[in-house]
Amino acid sequence: MKKASLIFCFFSLIGWAQSSNPASLLLDEVAAKISSYDNIKFNFSYVLENQKEQIRQETNGKVIVEKEKYVLEIPEATQLFDGQKKYTILPENEEINITDATTDDDLGIDPNKLLYFYQEGYDLQMDIVQNVQGNRIQFIKLTPQDTDQGIQYLLLGIDLSSKHIYRIIEIGENGTRTTLTLQDFRPNNLLVRGTFVFDAANYPNYYINN
Repeated sequence: MKKASLIFCFFSLIGWAQSSNPASLLLDEVAAKISSYDNIKFNFSYVLENQKEQIRQETNGKVIVEKEKYVLEIPEATQLFDGQKKYTILPENEEINITDATTDDDLGIDPNKLLYFYQEGYDLQMDIVQNVQGNRIQFIKLTPQDTDQGIQYLLLGIDLSSKHIYRIIEIGENGTRTTLTLQDFRPNNLLVRGTFVFDAANYPNYYINN
């Protein structure tokens, strides 16, 4: 899977509450809502397409997030982050790569950044409202302040009823469009003990690259 630039810098809430920008105020509500949960589960669909280059890539996955910890599953791999180390499990190769928290080796999607990326580095303005399966989705246009990102703009769709992120659309300068849609969003789940603990005993035949 081509690693997308969809996933961005983590956020800071400082100074936002004083803004009168309605887009900023709505995103404040979203961040506060997400931060109030003990944990979150959701499924997602991911589509990358470039009509000029006749490229289309699709994948689906699921995520569990608890504070900084997460488990991300896609068909090709599973990545577990226990707060200190990332464990990328590749069943096809029977290989596990272990890296530290600062290593940029995410599987195209960093769940923590996904939930909070929008809070700094962008100019914001309200965009269209769409009705999606009976839900009102307010899109916010995010234009990067750093022109070297290779991104024209993003559209962040917010479910106005739940104040949850529904969809992220990124329009790249090269004509590539990436769409990430969150589905079956479930907060405050009863998680199995050890959800975020890596146990090498579960992978007896795997090569572990530490």
